[in-house]
Amino acid sequence: MIGGPLVAVVNAQGQAALGTVNFIKQIGFRPPEGGLQSPDDQSTGEPATITFRYKKTVPTEEGGTEERDVELTVPFLAMLPIPNLRIAETNIDFLAKINSTQYRKVDQNVNITGELEARAGWGWGSARLKVTASYQRHTQEGEQVTRDYSMGVKVRAVQEETPAGLDRLLSIMESLIEERTQAA
Repeated sequence: MIGGPLVAVVNAQGQAALGTVNFIKQIGFRPPEGGLQSPDDQSTGEPATITFRYKKTVPTEEGGTEERDVELTVPFLAMLPIPNLRIAETNIDFLAKINSTQYRKVDQNVNITGELEARAGWGWGSARLKVTASYQRHTQEGEQVTRDYSMGVKVRAVQEETPAGLDRLLSIMESLIEERTQAA
């Protein structure tokens, strides 16, 4: 009963890690040219970037300024928060309530009925007595058990610190940010 939620938490942690990898591959990189070679191929293509175009005032060689068209190319991974969740805490509350009741019930029923018949004559008489008795006893015993179970699972996930390899990847992505000024 308690192992099931723990296994689910471990599986959820693994799925969160795979979700991070898939996010980086799908959002951060273009597919490789020619596509993946096999289902096990983990290759990626070039980093996925976005280019912004705007006007910027730049100094000229003559000491003045002029407005030029500028392009800024930024990798997606340098702009987006990367989901990297970690299960920080799991609380499993298990409550078992067992009620046991034993009972014994005894019913007794006693029934007596009687009939008397008498005859009298000269010197001689007779009497007849008829008695009927019945006794019933009914005993019922048993046990009644009621079981109530409840389980509450509370999971708290937090954004994990960036792993060293991912941090390095993001640093490389930052170095790819390029601003190009168009010639006048």
